[in-house]
Amino acid sequence: MAPTRPAALAAAMLVLAAIVLASIAACTIDVASDEASPGAATGAGPERARADLATLTVAAQRSMKGYSRDHFPHWNGQGEGCDTRDVVLQRDGTGVRVGDSCKITKGQWLSPYDGKTFTNPRQLDIDHMVPLANAWRSGADSWDDEKRSAFANDLTRPQLLAVSATTNRAKGDQDPSQWRPPDKGYWCEYAQRWIAVKHHWNLAVTAAEKSKLSEMLETCG
Repeated sequence: MAPTRPAALAAAMLVLAAIVLASIAACTIDVASDEASPGAATGAGPERARADLATLTVAAQRSMKGYSRDHFPHWNGQGEGCDTRDVVLQRDGTGVRVGDSCKITKGQWLSPYDGKTFTNPRQLDIDHMVPLANAWRSGADSWDDEKRSAFANDLTRPQLLAVSATTNRAKGDQDPSQWRPPDKGYWCEYAQRWIAVKHHWNLAVTAAEKSKLSEMLETCG
């Protein structure tokens, strides 16, 4: 028995609604929950950090001869039109929404270095926890560009973090003996992250750097 005209019309409306909803979902995707926290990849804990710090090679900084950021190709493509910067912004934000070509259209970010909140991703930088120039001076000068690129785009270790542009640029290429986050409440986590990156990539620390990292770990309680 053929469906009545009202039933057929209702079925058609349901199909149309499903198509519209699918189209909207394809254009704008919510990629982070409101419970997300900045810097999903973190240090492994203060005790592990202390143990890893003790194993790091202590050496004077090497020469900057030959250094260029071009030797650390970064913001590599990560699929679906996104690059490494896009992925970090999605990971570290809350309520992040992404449109065509991985353009971030909405979100909120807490910069852990200074405790400030942002809703405009253009006000954020993606900080390399261990800066590229610091890595060069502590061992990366002997790597090839492929390995340096892996370091500069490392999404597995706690190497990349969305922070306010002001604090990132104040930090520059300085190590913890020269610069620390303005928010002292983040020193414990900062030291853990720095040590975890240097330990994994087998990079050296200076004596002053090691001493300051040890002091910062004392803030962990």
